[in-house]
Amino acid sequence: MDKDRRAHTRQGAASPWAPSTVLVTGGAGFLGSHACVDLLDHGYEVIVVDDYINSRPQVFARVERIAGRFVGAVYELDIRDRRALSAVFARHSVDAVMHFASLKSVNASLETPVEHYDTNVGGTTSLLRTMHEHGVHRLVFSSSCSLYGDAGPGPLDESTPTRPRNPYAFSKWVCERILADICRHRPEYTVLSLRYFNPAGAHPSGLLGEDPRGVPDNLMPHLAQVAVGRRERLEVFGADYPTPDGTGVRDYIHVMDAVEAHRVALDHLVDAPGMRVFNLGLGQGRSVLDVVSVFSEACGRQVPYEIGPRRPGDVAVRVADASAVTRAWGWRPTRDLVDMCRDAWRFQELNPYGYADSDRRPKPKH
Repeated sequence: MDKDRRAHTRQGAASPWAPSTVLVTGGAGFLGSHACVDLLDHGYEVIVVDDYINSRPQVFARVERIAGRFVGAVYELDIRDRRALSAVFARHSVDAVMHFASLKSVNASLETPVEHYDTNVGGTTSLLRTMHEHGVHRLVFSSSCSLYGDAGPGPLDESTPTRPRNPYAFSKWVCERILADICRHRPEYTVLSLRYFNPAGAHPSGLLGEDPRGVPDNLMPHLAQVAVGRRERLEVFGADYPTPDGTGVRDYIHVMDAVEAHRVALDHLVDAPGMRVFNLGLGQGRSVLDVVSVFSEACGRQVPYEIGPRRPGDVAVRVADASAVTRAWGWRPTRDLVDMCRDAWRFQELNPYGYADSDRRPKPKH
């Protein structure tokens, strides 16, 4: 039987079709691990696949400790390996997929564009083929605001023309085009693509957070590593933009709000056929120096920084108009930049060297 046509009765479901078992690709990563906690907290059964290229398996003990429940199963595999992925679908009764698995570094994508296209686009088409073979046609896709490129100061809504400027952004753009075209030709598919604007923060327990390998690409984890003493100072890329203080302005969203939106999307997959796109953000622009100031207050010390040249491909301002998701679902983010900085610092302070080192340290109470 086509799994999309089965009836489900998960407690608290908001729609007649309510998935009960969700496959999370990239479930050990920053967004994926927080999504697992949120799904478990809301009664879903969770199956995870991850190849640990950008993540660590230690997160699952923490996910289960926070949620008080076990993840249904975790498989180490590359989603481009269709035989291994198909075996997961054959073993579990999957109702919907939450797709986070991708390479996400803008800088690395400039150096290894073929690898990014192969992983991000090839992984998505492999996933779609395998889903179809097993009668699963409901997908929440983790997209990115980077698709908008240099589209102007905004706020940018979903009708803003996409202008990707680097291989990472292009790979997400290609995935969205593929997903939209498949939905046009195969009406059994329903896809929600969520373009999030700069997810940051951590789980408030301090057990889960952002633990990048190498030098962080993103502002918040870099700030946190400087604040905890792992790095000497933050480099600010450019202070000559046409913004109030000359530094780049971005819209940030707490990781817990971002994954909550992905979970809420599951109950809205059948609101309309085809593929729909929604922005996720606060709709508030904050400069790099704004974030440095708020983070310095959170950690109780001034985080040192120095001004460097602009980074290729960066834009002056990128701020969301995220009102469409509120109109459609009645949902909006509830956490602000102060919450993001506080939670990110708590995670870094409790885990100075990330998951691998801190797993030998006493666990915080929560």
